[in-house]
Amino acid sequence: MAKPVRFTPEIFARYGQLGYWSGERLSDFWDQNAASFPDSEALADARTRLTWQQAKKWIDRMALGLLELGFQKDDMLVIQLPNCVELVLLRVAAEKASLLCAPVLRTFRHKEMAYILDRVGASGVVIPWRYRGFDYFQMVREIRRDLPGLKHIITVGKETPPGTISLDQMVAQPFETRYPSDYLKKTSCPPDEFSLVLTTSGSSGFPKFVEHPVCSRVFIGKVYAEAWNLTRDDVFGMVGPAQAGPNIATYLSAPIVGARVAMLEHFEAGAALQLIENEKVTIASLVPAQLAMLLRHPDFAKYDLSSLRMAVVTGSPLSYKLALEAEEKFKCPIVQYYGSVDAGGSMITSPGDPQEDRLLTAGRPMPGVEVKLVDDEGRKVPKGAVGEVWVRGATFISGYFKDPDATSRAWTSDGWFRMGDLGRWDDRGNVVIVGRKKDMIIRGGQNVYPVEIENILITHPKIVSVAIVAMPDPVMGERACAFIVPGPGAEVTFDEMVAFLKEKNLAMFKIPERLEKVDALPMVAADQKVDKKALQQVIRDKLADEGRL
Repeated sequence: MAKPVRFTPEIFARYGQLGYWSGERLSDFWDQNAASFPDSEALADARTRLTWQQAKKWIDRMALGLLELGFQKDDMLVIQLPNCVELVLLRVAAEKASLLCAPVLRTFRHKEMAYILDRVGASGVVIPWRYRGFDYFQMVREIRRDLPGLKHIITVGKETPPGTISLDQMVAQPFETRYPSDYLKKTSCPPDEFSLVLTTSGSSGFPKFVEHPVCSRVFIGKVYAEAWNLTRDDVFGMVGPAQAGPNIATYLSAPIVGARVAMLEHFEAGAALQLIENEKVTIASLVPAQLAMLLRHPDFAKYDLSSLRMAVVTGSPLSYKLALEAEEKFKCPIVQYYGSVDAGGSMITSPGDPQEDRLLTAGRPMPGVEVKLVDDEGRKVPKGAVGEVWVRGATFISGYFKDPDATSRAWTSDGWFRMGDLGRWDDRGNVVIVGRKKDMIIRGGQNVYPVEIENILITHPKIVSVAIVAMPDPVMGERACAFIVPGPGAEVTFDEMVAFLKEKNLAMFKIPERLEKVDALPMVAADQKVDKKALQQVIRDKLADEGRL
Protein backbone atom coordinates (compact mmCIF):
# COMPACT_ATOMS: atom_id res chain seq x y z
CA MET A 1 0.00 0.00 0.00
CA ALA A 2 1.25 3.50 -0.86
CA LYS A 3 1.08 4.78 2.70
CA PRO A 4 2.84 8.12 3.27
CA VAL A 5 6.09 7.44 5.06
CA ARG A 6 5.98 10.34 7.55
CA PHE A 7 2.27 10.71 8.20
CA THR A 8 1.02 8.81 11.23
CA PRO A 9 -2.63 8.08 12.10
CA GLU A 10 -2.36 10.83 14.71
CA ILE A 11 -1.36 13.38 12.06
CA PHE A 12 -4.26 12.35 9.82
CA ALA A 13 -6.66 12.62 12.75
CA ARG A 14 -5.37 16.04 13.85
CA TYR A 15 -5.46 17.67 10.41
CA GLY A 16 -8.83 16.04 9.75
CA GLN A 17 -10.30 17.44 12.96
CA LEU A 18 -8.93 20.87 12.09
CA GLY A 19 -10.74 20.70 8.72
CA TYR A 20 -7.61 20.74 6.59
CA TRP A 21 -7.76 17.18 5.29
CA SER A 22 -10.99 15.70 3.96
CA GLY A 23 -12.08 12.49 2.33
CA GLU A 24 -11.98 14.09 -1.12
CA ARG A 25 -9.79 13.07 -4.04
CA LEU A 26 -8.77 15.28 -6.95
CA SER A 27 -10.52 12.89 -9.31
CA ASP A 28 -13.79 13.58 -7.45
CA PHE A 29 -13.75 17.16 -8.73
CA TRP A 30 -13.32 16.04 -12.34
CA ASP A 31 -16.35 13.77 -11.88
CA GLN A 32 -18.39 16.52 -10.24
CA ASN A 33 -17.58 19.01 -12.98
CA ALA A 34 -18.55 16.49 -15.66
CA ALA A 35 -21.93 16.11 -13.96
CA SER A 36 -22.49 19.81 -13.18
CA PHE A 37 -21.37 21.45 -16.44
CA PRO A 38 -20.60 18.64 -18.91
CA ASP A 39 -20.41 20.79 -22.03
CA SER A 40 -18.11 23.49 -20.66
CA GLU A 41 -14.54 23.32 -21.89
CA ALA A 42 -12.09 21.96 -19.34
CA LEU A 43 -8.77 21.57 -21.11
CA ALA A 44 -7.11 22.52 -24.38
CA ASP A 45 -3.76 22.11 -26.08
CA ALA A 46 -2.65 22.70 -29.67
CA ARG A 47 -4.29 19.45 -30.90
CA THR A 48 -7.17 18.71 -28.55
CA ARG A 49 -10.05 20.45 -26.81
CA LEU A 50 -12.07 18.58 -24.20
CA THR A 51 -15.19 19.43 -22.24
CA TRP A 52 -15.48 18.24 -18.66
CA GLN A 53 -17.63 15.32 -19.82
CA GLN A 54 -15.12 14.36 -22.51
CA ALA A 55 -12.24 14.71 -20.07
CA LYS A 56 -13.96 12.37 -17.62
CA LYS A 57 -14.45 9.83 -20.42
CA TRP A 58 -10.74 10.01 -21.28
CA ILE A 59 -9.74 9.69 -17.63
CA ASP A 60 -11.97 6.68 -17.04
CA ARG A 61 -10.84 4.93 -20.22
CA MET A 62 -7.19 5.54 -19.38
CA ALA A 63 -7.71 4.16 -15.86
CA LEU A 64 -9.61 1.10 -17.05
CA GLY A 65 -7.25 0.58 -19.99
CA LEU A 66 -4.24 0.54 -17.68
CA LEU A 67 -5.96 -1.94 -15.38
CA GLU A 68 -6.84 -4.16 -18.36
CA LEU A 69 -3.16 -4.15 -19.35
CA GLY A 70 -2.44 -5.80 -16.03
CA PHE A 71 -1.36 -2.85 -13.92
CA GLN A 72 -1.95 -3.58 -10.22
CA LYS A 73 -2.48 -1.22 -7.29
CA ASP A 74 0.67 0.82 -6.58
CA ASP A 75 2.41 -0.19 -9.80
CA MET A 76 4.47 2.71 -11.09
CA LEU A 77 3.80 4.57 -14.36
CA VAL A 78 6.45 7.09 -15.45
CA ILE A 79 5.17 9.86 -17.73
CA GLN A 80 7.54 11.79 -19.98
CA LEU A 81 5.47 14.12 -22.14
CA PRO A 82 5.45 17.76 -23.23
CA ASN A 83 2.54 19.95 -22.13
CA CYS A 84 -0.57 18.21 -23.49
CA VAL A 85 -3.99 17.13 -22.26
CA GLU A 86 -2.76 13.54 -21.82
CA LEU A 87 -0.16 14.69 -19.31
CA VAL A 88 -2.85 16.24 -17.11
CA LEU A 89 -5.41 13.47 -17.46
CA LEU A 90 -2.99 10.59 -16.88
CA ARG A 91 -2.30 11.90 -13.39
CA VAL A 92 -6.03 11.78 -12.63
CA ALA A 93 -6.41 8.36 -14.26
CA ALA A 94 -3.57 6.99 -12.15
CA GLU A 95 -5.34 8.19 -9.01
CA LYS A 96 -8.57 6.50 -10.14
CA ALA A 97 -6.74 3.22 -10.85
CA SER A 98 -4.76 3.51 -7.59
CA LEU A 99 -1.50 3.44 -9.51
CA LEU A 100 1.59 5.46 -8.76
CA CYS A 101 2.61 7.93 -11.43
CA ALA A 102 5.78 9.95 -11.80
CA PRO A 103 5.71 12.79 -14.38
CA VAL A 104 9.29 13.71 -15.35
CA LEU A 105 10.89 16.43 -17.44
CA ARG A 106 10.80 15.81 -21.18
CA THR A 107 14.41 17.02 -21.34
CA PHE A 108 15.71 14.00 -19.43
CA ARG A 109 17.71 11.61 -21.59
CA HIS A 110 19.21 8.09 -21.36
CA LYS A 111 21.21 8.54 -18.18
CA GLU A 112 18.45 10.20 -16.15
CA MET A 113 15.63 8.04 -17.51
CA ALA A 114 17.50 4.78 -16.90
CA TYR A 115 18.06 5.83 -13.31
CA ILE A 116 14.46 6.98 -12.79
CA LEU A 117 12.80 3.93 -14.34
CA ASP A 118 14.99 1.61 -12.30
CA ARG A 119 14.83 3.55 -9.04
CA VAL A 120 11.03 3.81 -8.92
CA GLY A 121 10.50 0.27 -10.24
CA ALA A 122 8.45 1.41 -13.23
CA SER A 123 6.01 -1.09 -14.73
CA GLY A 124 5.24 1.26 -17.61
CA VAL A 125 6.33 4.49 -19.27
CA VAL A 126 4.34 6.95 -21.40
CA ILE A 127 6.25 8.88 -24.07
CA PRO A 128 5.82 10.54 -27.44
CA TRP A 129 7.42 8.55 -30.26
CA ARG A 130 9.40 11.55 -31.45
CA TYR A 131 9.30 15.13 -30.26
CA ARG A 132 11.37 18.16 -31.30
CA GLY A 133 13.91 16.04 -33.13
CA PHE A 134 14.43 13.46 -30.39
CA ASP A 135 13.38 9.79 -30.62
CA TYR A 136 12.00 8.91 -27.18
CA PHE A 137 11.02 5.40 -28.25
CA GLN A 138 14.55 4.65 -29.38
CA MET A 139 15.87 5.89 -26.03
CA VAL A 140 13.51 3.67 -24.01
CA ARG A 141 14.21 0.70 -26.27
CA GLU A 142 17.95 1.11 -25.66
CA ILE A 143 17.68 1.30 -21.87
CA ARG A 144 14.88 -1.25 -21.52
CA ARG A 145 17.23 -4.25 -21.74
CA ASP A 146 18.48 -3.40 -18.24
CA LEU A 147 14.96 -2.90 -16.85
CA PRO A 148 13.23 -6.30 -16.66
CA GLY A 149 10.33 -4.84 -14.66
CA LEU A 150 9.39 -2.37 -17.42
CA LYS A 151 6.53 -4.24 -19.08
CA HIS A 152 4.70 -1.55 -21.05
CA ILE A 153 5.76 1.29 -23.37
CA ILE A 154 2.78 3.54 -24.09
CA THR A 155 3.01 6.20 -26.77
CA VAL A 156 1.00 9.38 -27.40
CA GLY A 157 0.31 10.45 -30.97
CA LYS A 158 -1.29 9.21 -34.16
CA GLU A 159 1.68 7.06 -35.10
CA THR A 160 2.55 4.08 -32.91
CA PRO A 161 5.92 2.32 -33.18
CA PRO A 162 5.83 -1.50 -33.18
CA GLY A 163 5.81 -3.12 -29.78
CA THR A 164 4.14 -0.20 -28.01
CA ILE A 165 0.62 0.60 -26.83
CA SER A 166 -1.24 3.56 -28.31
CA LEU A 167 -2.81 5.86 -25.74
CA ASP A 168 -4.94 7.35 -28.52
CA GLN A 169 -6.40 3.92 -29.23
CA MET A 170 -6.89 3.30 -25.52
CA VAL A 171 -9.11 6.36 -25.08
CA ALA A 172 -11.09 5.32 -28.17
CA GLN A 173 -12.13 2.05 -26.52
CA PRO A 174 -15.47 2.07 -24.62
CA PHE A 175 -14.04 0.22 -21.60
CA GLU A 176 -16.69 1.77 -19.35
CA THR A 177 -19.40 -0.42 -20.93
CA ARG A 178 -17.78 -3.51 -19.41
CA TYR A 179 -17.80 -2.29 -15.81
CA PRO A 180 -20.32 -1.10 -13.21
CA SER A 181 -20.67 2.70 -13.11
CA ASP A 182 -19.10 2.86 -9.63
CA TYR A 183 -16.18 0.54 -10.43
CA LEU A 184 -13.49 3.25 -10.40
CA LYS A 185 -14.84 4.65 -7.15
CA LYS A 186 -13.83 1.37 -5.57
CA THR A 187 -10.37 1.28 -7.15
CA SER A 188 -9.43 4.93 -6.51
CA CYS A 189 -6.47 5.83 -4.33
CA PRO A 190 -7.61 6.52 -0.75
CA PRO A 191 -7.11 10.10 0.48
CA ASP A 192 -4.62 8.94 3.12
CA GLU A 193 -2.34 7.38 0.50
CA PHE A 194 -0.39 8.85 -2.40
CA SER A 195 -0.59 8.31 -6.13
CA LEU A 196 1.60 11.16 -7.38
CA VAL A 197 5.40 10.99 -7.11
CA LEU A 198 7.28 14.06 -8.35
CA THR A 199 10.98 14.31 -9.08
CA THR A 200 13.27 16.99 -7.78
CA SER A 201 15.70 18.55 -10.24
CA GLY A 202 18.86 20.06 -8.85
CA SER A 203 22.14 21.26 -10.24
CA SER A 204 24.00 17.98 -9.77
CA GLY A 205 23.36 14.30 -9.26
CA PHE A 206 20.16 12.39 -9.87
CA PRO A 207 16.69 13.46 -8.77
CA LYS A 208 14.95 12.39 -5.59
CA PHE A 209 11.34 11.22 -5.62
CA VAL A 210 8.71 12.93 -3.52
CA GLU A 211 5.43 11.47 -2.21
CA HIS A 212 2.37 13.71 -2.62
CA PRO A 213 -0.55 12.35 -0.54
CA VAL A 214 -4.01 12.88 -1.97
CA CYS A 215 -5.33 14.68 1.13
CA SER A 216 -2.59 17.32 1.22
CA ARG A 217 -2.84 17.92 -2.56
CA VAL A 218 -6.57 18.60 -2.30
CA PHE A 219 -6.03 20.94 0.63
CA ILE A 220 -3.33 23.01 -1.03
CA GLY A 221 -5.50 23.32 -4.14
CA LYS A 222 -8.21 24.80 -1.94
CA VAL A 223 -5.71 27.17 -0.29
CA TYR A 224 -4.67 28.60 -3.66
CA ALA A 225 -8.29 28.84 -4.80
CA GLU A 226 -9.28 30.86 -1.73
CA ALA A 227 -6.18 33.08 -1.64
CA TRP A 228 -6.57 34.05 -5.30
CA ASN A 229 -10.39 34.15 -5.45
CA LEU A 230 -10.48 31.56 -8.23
CA THR A 231 -13.78 30.81 -9.97
CA ARG A 232 -15.22 28.94 -12.95
CA ASP A 233 -14.71 32.06 -15.01
CA ASP A 234 -10.92 31.81 -14.76
CA VAL A 235 -8.69 30.47 -17.51
CA PHE A 236 -5.26 29.20 -16.54
CA GLY A 237 -2.47 29.59 -19.09
CA MET A 238 0.03 26.74 -18.66
CA VAL A 239 2.91 28.15 -20.68
CA GLY A 240 5.94 26.66 -18.94
CA PRO A 241 6.90 23.04 -18.25
CA ALA A 242 4.01 21.30 -16.54
CA GLN A 243 6.30 20.10 -13.74
CA ALA A 244 7.38 23.67 -12.90
CA GLY A 245 6.28 25.31 -9.65
CA PRO A 246 3.83 27.89 -11.06
CA ASN A 247 1.67 25.12 -12.55
CA ILE A 248 0.86 23.41 -9.25
CA ALA A 249 -2.29 25.49 -8.89
CA THR A 250 -3.17 24.70 -12.49
CA TYR A 251 -3.30 21.00 -11.66
CA LEU A 252 -4.87 21.30 -8.23
CA SER A 253 -7.06 24.40 -8.08
CA ALA A 254 -8.49 24.53 -11.61
CA PRO A 255 -10.55 21.32 -11.25
CA ILE A 256 -11.58 22.27 -7.70
CA VAL A 257 -13.25 25.49 -8.92
CA GLY A 258 -14.06 24.26 -12.46
CA ALA A 259 -11.69 26.67 -14.23
CA ARG A 260 -10.48 26.06 -17.79
CA VAL A 261 -6.83 25.30 -18.61
CA ALA A 262 -5.10 26.20 -21.88
CA MET A 263 -1.71 24.55 -22.46
CA LEU A 264 1.29 25.66 -24.50
CA GLU A 265 3.20 22.61 -25.70
CA HIS A 266 6.62 24.27 -25.87
CA PHE A 267 7.51 27.64 -24.39
CA GLU A 268 8.35 30.46 -26.77
CA ALA A 269 7.60 34.02 -25.77
CA GLY A 270 5.56 34.93 -28.85
CA ALA A 271 3.54 31.73 -28.66
CA ALA A 272 2.85 32.34 -24.96
CA LEU A 273 1.60 35.86 -25.65
CA GLN A 274 -0.56 34.52 -28.48
CA LEU A 275 -2.02 31.86 -26.16
CA ILE A 276 -2.98 34.51 -23.60
CA GLU A 277 -4.70 36.56 -26.30
CA ASN A 278 -6.44 33.69 -28.11
CA GLU A 279 -7.62 31.78 -25.04
CA LYS A 280 -8.50 34.88 -22.99
CA VAL A 281 -6.23 33.67 -20.20
CA THR A 282 -7.00 35.27 -16.83
CA ILE A 283 -4.15 33.67 -14.85
CA ALA A 284 -0.71 33.22 -16.38
CA SER A 285 1.63 30.81 -14.57
CA LEU A 286 5.31 31.64 -15.10
CA VAL A 287 8.83 31.42 -13.74
CA PRO A 288 10.77 34.71 -13.61
CA ALA A 289 12.90 33.89 -16.67
CA GLN A 290 9.76 33.34 -18.76
CA LEU A 291 8.22 36.56 -17.46
CA ALA A 292 11.31 38.47 -18.58
CA MET A 293 11.18 36.88 -22.04
CA LEU A 294 7.54 37.90 -22.47
CA LEU A 295 8.28 41.49 -21.51
CA ARG A 296 11.30 41.67 -23.82
CA HIS A 297 9.48 40.27 -26.85
CA PRO A 298 9.75 42.84 -29.67
CA ASP A 299 6.04 42.57 -30.50
CA PHE A 300 4.80 42.58 -26.89
CA ALA A 301 2.64 45.68 -27.40
CA LYS A 302 0.79 44.09 -30.33
CA TYR A 303 -0.87 41.41 -28.21
CA ASP A 304 -4.18 41.89 -26.42
CA LEU A 305 -3.50 40.82 -22.82
CA SER A 306 -6.51 42.58 -21.31
CA SER A 307 -8.02 39.29 -20.11
CA LEU A 308 -5.26 38.85 -17.50
CA ARG A 309 -6.29 39.51 -13.92
CA MET A 310 -3.25 37.98 -12.24
CA ALA A 311 0.14 36.42 -12.99
CA VAL A 312 1.53 33.72 -10.71
CA VAL A 313 5.33 33.85 -10.63
CA THR A 314 7.42 31.43 -8.61
CA GLY A 315 10.20 28.86 -8.93
CA SER A 316 13.13 31.22 -8.32
CA PRO A 317 13.70 34.73 -6.90
CA LEU A 318 11.77 37.45 -8.73
CA SER A 319 13.55 40.78 -9.03
CA TYR A 320 11.60 43.80 -7.85
CA LYS A 321 12.43 45.73 -11.02
CA LEU A 322 11.09 42.96 -13.25
CA ALA A 323 7.94 42.58 -11.14
CA LEU A 324 7.20 46.31 -11.28
CA GLU A 325 7.67 46.33 -15.04
CA ALA A 326 5.37 43.32 -15.40
CA GLU A 327 2.60 44.89 -13.35
CA GLU A 328 2.82 48.06 -15.40
CA LYS A 329 2.74 46.30 -18.76
CA PHE A 330 0.33 43.46 -17.90
CA LYS A 331 -1.92 45.86 -15.96
CA CYS A 332 -2.58 43.19 -13.35
CA PRO A 333 -1.05 42.17 -10.01
CA ILE A 334 1.83 39.73 -9.72
CA VAL A 335 1.46 37.16 -6.92
CA GLN A 336 4.03 34.76 -5.58
CA TYR A 337 3.98 31.74 -3.34
CA TYR A 338 6.79 30.00 -1.55
CA GLY A 339 7.58 26.33 -1.21
CA SER A 340 9.50 23.51 -2.87
CA VAL A 341 8.98 20.17 -4.58
CA ASP A 342 10.68 18.58 -1.57
CA ALA A 343 8.32 20.09 0.98
CA GLY A 344 5.16 21.62 -0.44
CA GLY A 345 3.63 25.09 -0.32
CA SER A 346 4.12 27.13 2.83
CA MET A 347 3.66 30.90 2.23
CA ILE A 348 1.52 32.87 -0.19
CA THR A 349 0.59 36.35 -1.37
CA SER A 350 -2.80 37.43 -2.71
CA PRO A 351 -3.90 39.91 -5.40
CA GLY A 352 -5.30 42.29 -2.77
CA ASP A 353 -2.09 42.46 -0.73
CA PRO A 354 -0.02 45.67 -0.76
CA GLN A 355 2.37 45.78 -3.69
CA GLU A 356 5.48 45.65 -1.51
CA ASP A 357 4.18 42.50 0.21
CA ARG A 358 3.48 40.79 -3.11
CA LEU A 359 6.74 41.76 -4.79
CA LEU A 360 9.28 41.90 -1.95
CA THR A 361 8.24 39.03 0.34
CA ALA A 362 7.36 35.34 0.23
CA GLY A 363 4.06 36.21 1.90
CA ARG A 364 2.40 34.94 5.05
CA PRO A 365 2.13 31.31 6.16
CA MET A 366 -0.67 29.40 4.44
CA PRO A 367 -3.56 28.03 6.53
CA GLY A 368 -2.46 24.90 8.33
CA VAL A 369 1.24 25.81 8.02
CA GLU A 370 3.77 26.75 10.70
CA VAL A 371 6.90 28.72 9.85
CA LYS A 372 9.87 29.51 12.07
CA LEU A 373 13.29 31.06 11.47
CA VAL A 374 16.16 29.46 13.35
CA ASP A 375 19.91 29.73 13.91
CA ASP A 376 22.45 26.97 13.33
CA GLU A 377 21.42 25.29 16.60
CA GLY A 378 17.73 25.24 15.66
CA ARG A 379 16.77 28.07 18.06
CA LYS A 380 14.32 30.75 16.96
CA VAL A 381 16.03 34.00 16.01
CA PRO A 382 14.78 37.38 17.30
CA LYS A 383 12.26 39.26 15.17
CA GLY A 384 14.01 41.07 12.34
CA ALA A 385 17.06 38.81 12.49
CA VAL A 386 17.99 36.45 9.66
CA GLY A 387 17.47 32.75 10.21
CA GLU A 388 17.00 29.54 8.24
CA VAL A 389 13.40 28.90 7.18
CA TRP A 390 11.82 25.80 8.78
CA VAL A 391 8.27 24.78 7.86
CA ARG A 392 5.68 22.11 8.62
CA GLY A 393 1.95 21.66 8.08
CA ALA A 394 -1.05 20.29 6.22
CA THR A 395 0.09 21.32 2.73
CA PHE A 396 3.23 19.21 2.86
CA ILE A 397 4.56 16.08 1.24
CA SER A 398 5.08 12.93 3.25
CA GLY A 399 8.70 12.14 2.41
CA TYR A 400 11.02 10.77 -0.22
CA PHE A 401 9.75 7.71 -2.07
CA LYS A 402 11.71 4.55 -1.18
CA ASP A 403 14.33 6.62 0.63
CA PRO A 404 13.84 6.65 4.42
CA ASP A 405 17.40 7.85 5.02
CA ALA A 406 16.93 10.99 2.90
CA THR A 407 13.56 11.54 4.59
CA SER A 408 15.05 11.38 8.08
CA ARG A 409 17.84 13.75 7.09
CA ALA A 410 15.46 16.33 5.61
CA TRP A 411 12.90 16.43 8.42
CA THR A 412 13.39 16.83 12.15
CA SER A 413 11.89 14.24 14.47
CA ASP A 414 8.99 16.61 15.23
CA GLY A 415 8.16 17.24 11.57
CA TRP A 416 10.02 20.42 10.60
CA PHE A 417 11.49 20.64 7.09
CA ARG A 418 14.65 22.66 6.63
CA MET A 419 14.12 24.76 3.50
CA GLY A 420 17.75 25.83 3.17
CA ASP A 421 16.66 29.45 2.61
CA LEU A 422 17.51 32.38 4.86
CA GLY A 423 14.78 34.84 5.76
CA ARG A 424 13.48 37.39 8.23
CA TRP A 425 10.02 38.45 9.41
CA ASP A 426 8.74 41.90 8.44
CA ASP A 427 6.38 44.00 10.55
CA ARG A 428 3.24 42.65 8.78
CA GLY A 429 3.88 38.95 9.30
CA ASN A 430 5.48 38.26 5.92
CA VAL A 431 8.77 36.45 5.44
CA VAL A 432 11.44 38.20 3.39
CA ILE A 433 13.79 35.68 1.76
CA VAL A 434 17.36 36.98 1.70
CA GLY A 435 19.00 34.03 -0.06
CA ARG A 436 20.00 30.38 0.03
CA LYS A 437 21.97 29.31 3.07
CA LYS A 438 24.40 27.38 0.86
CA ASP A 439 24.83 30.45 -1.40
CA MET A 440 25.71 32.78 1.46
CA ILE A 441 29.22 34.19 1.08
CA ILE A 442 31.32 34.51 4.24
CA ARG A 443 33.87 37.23 3.52
CA GLY A 444 36.33 37.56 6.38
CA GLY A 445 33.66 36.49 8.87
CA GLN A 446 30.97 38.81 7.47
CA ASN A 447 27.85 37.37 5.84
CA VAL A 448 27.07 38.47 2.29
CA TYR A 449 23.66 37.54 0.85
CA PRO A 450 23.82 37.30 -2.97
CA VAL A 451 20.11 38.06 -3.49
CA GLU A 452 20.53 41.49 -1.91
CA ILE A 453 23.24 42.42 -4.42
CA GLU A 454 21.44 40.78 -7.36
CA ASN A 455 18.27 42.76 -6.66
CA ILE A 456 20.24 45.99 -6.88
CA LEU A 457 22.33 45.14 -9.94
CA ILE A 458 19.31 43.96 -11.95
CA THR A 459 18.03 47.55 -11.80
CA HIS A 460 21.10 48.73 -13.73
CA PRO A 461 19.84 49.83 -17.17
CA LYS A 462 22.59 47.93 -19.01
CA ILE A 463 22.17 44.57 -17.18
CA VAL A 464 19.68 41.92 -18.31
CA SER A 465 20.44 39.26 -15.69
CA VAL A 466 22.91 38.72 -12.88
CA ALA A 467 24.15 36.08 -10.44
CA ILE A 468 26.46 36.58 -7.47
CA VAL A 469 28.59 33.61 -6.36
CA ALA A 470 31.42 32.95 -3.93
CA MET A 471 34.97 32.69 -5.17
CA PRO A 472 37.70 31.25 -2.94
CA ASP A 473 40.26 33.64 -1.50
CA PRO A 474 43.37 32.71 0.54
CA VAL A 475 43.06 35.78 2.79
CA MET A 476 39.32 36.44 3.24
CA GLY A 477 38.14 32.86 2.76
CA GLU A 478 35.56 33.93 0.19
CA ARG A 479 34.88 36.98 -1.92
CA ALA A 480 31.94 37.81 -4.20
CA CYS A 481 32.06 37.50 -7.97
CA ALA A 482 29.35 39.01 -10.18
CA PHE A 483 28.33 37.21 -13.39
CA ILE A 484 26.25 39.51 -15.59
CA VAL A 485 24.52 39.32 -18.94
CA PRO A 486 24.70 42.82 -20.51
CA GLY A 487 21.88 44.11 -22.67
CA PRO A 488 22.23 44.07 -26.48
CA GLY A 489 25.19 46.22 -27.48
CA ALA A 490 25.77 47.33 -23.88
CA GLU A 491 29.11 47.39 -22.09
CA VAL A 492 29.40 47.31 -18.29
CA THR A 493 32.80 47.76 -16.66
CA PHE A 494 33.89 46.68 -13.21
CA ASP A 495 34.34 50.30 -12.10
CA GLU A 496 30.86 51.14 -13.38
CA MET A 497 29.38 48.26 -11.37
CA VAL A 498 31.17 49.35 -8.19
CA ALA A 499 30.10 52.96 -8.62
CA PHE A 500 26.48 51.90 -9.17
CA LEU A 501 26.43 49.80 -5.99
CA LYS A 502 28.01 52.60 -3.99
CA GLU A 503 25.30 54.97 -5.23
CA LYS A 504 22.74 52.49 -3.87
CA ASN A 505 24.47 52.65 -0.46
CA LEU A 506 25.52 49.02 -0.42
CA ALA A 507 28.08 48.30 2.29
CA MET A 508 31.61 48.09 0.94
CA PHE A 509 32.21 44.53 2.15
CA LYS A 510 29.23 43.36 0.06
CA ILE A 511 30.44 44.84 -3.24
CA PRO A 512 31.66 42.09 -5.64
CA GLU A 513 35.40 42.13 -6.19
CA ARG A 514 35.28 40.60 -9.65
CA LEU A 515 33.03 40.98 -12.69
CA GLU A 516 32.51 38.29 -15.33
CA LYS A 517 30.41 39.00 -18.43
CA VAL A 518 28.61 36.09 -20.12
CA ASP A 519 26.11 35.68 -22.95
CA ALA A 520 23.70 33.70 -20.76
CA LEU A 521 23.52 32.27 -17.26
CA PRO A 522 23.43 28.45 -16.97
CA MET A 523 20.05 27.18 -15.77
CA VAL A 524 18.70 24.09 -14.01
CA ALA A 525 15.32 22.77 -12.82
CA ALA A 526 13.43 23.25 -16.09
CA ASP A 527 15.13 26.62 -16.60
CA GLN A 528 13.72 27.92 -13.32
CA LYS A 529 16.96 28.53 -11.42
CA VAL A 530 20.47 29.75 -12.14
CA ASP A 531 23.06 26.98 -11.82
CA LYS A 532 25.32 28.70 -9.32
CA LYS A 533 27.43 25.58 -8.82
CA ALA A 534 28.41 25.76 -12.47
CA LEU A 535 29.31 29.45 -12.11
CA GLN A 536 31.37 28.74 -9.01
CA GLN A 537 33.30 26.13 -10.97
CA VAL A 538 33.85 28.62 -13.80
CA ILE A 539 35.43 31.18 -11.48
CA ARG A 540 37.48 28.54 -9.64
CA ASP A 541 38.89 27.35 -12.95
CA LYS A 542 39.73 30.91 -14.00
CA LEU A 543 41.45 31.63 -10.70
CA ALA A 544 43.43 28.39 -11.04
CA ASP A 545 44.50 29.31 -14.58
CA GLU A 546 45.61 32.71 -13.30
CA GLY A 547 47.67 31.08 -10.53
CA ARG A 548 45.54 32.59 -7.76
CA LEU A 549 44.60 29.26 -6.17
